[in-house]
Amino acid sequence: MELAEVMRTTFACREFTDQPVSDTDIEAIIELARFAPSGGNRQPARVVAVRDEATKHSLRQCAEPSMRVYLAQSAAGENPWNSVYPSMVDIEAIWNRSEPVTSLDYLEAAPVLLCIGADLSLIASLDRMLDRVGLISGASVYPFAWNLLLAARDRGLGGVLTTAVAGQESVAQEILGFEPHVAVAAVIALGHPTRQLTKLRRAPVSDILRWERWGPEEQPEG
Repeated sequence: MELAEVMRTTFACREFTDQPVSDTDIEAIIELARFAPSGGNRQPARVVAVRDEATKHSLRQCAEPSMRVYLAQSAAGENPWNSVYPSMVDIEAIWNRSEPVTSLDYLEAAPVLLCIGADLSLIASLDRMLDRVGLISGASVYPFAWNLLLAARDRGLGGVLTTAVAGQESVAQEILGFEPHVAVAAVIALGHPTRQLTKLRRAPVSDILRWERWGPEEQPEG
């Protein structure tokens, strides 16, 4: 598959067949993903491949409180978990509910979960002194995660990335064997898609790109 096609058709896959994902597939995907850039080429990504049903269930339970809040905020017309505007929903009450979140069923249905850790001792978090939520650390691990999804798509596999597990990071770290300084950056559910999507909805370039400075859309000269 051509690179442009892979990039334009890598979709968030949450429905999988019963066909297993082989060790060979997983190793081949990691083989390609590892060439992603990272700060200082320190390569802080760590991956645990999880097939065990009980472990998948435990990770799903880690993700449920964060996702319950996400869904409640969405229903209230908010942008979930944004760090700019305060939420009007009762986060603590929603967090502590016990009902399962059916939208996370894919975490147990997927043949394998690729759990990505980021060794923070190797990452230059250049925005750590700013008075806002940190972003820069992710630059050294999420290119790896995206490479992984692209490589999976190229092999006919599909996956979806969630960060909801990080809402209970210390529990997830214990489950996965990560040390406290290894952040739980993402969990990717991976498998053979029940169907392949080829047309994805995305904002047009005109919504994303400005020339020289952000402001009302203007046409470049020349």
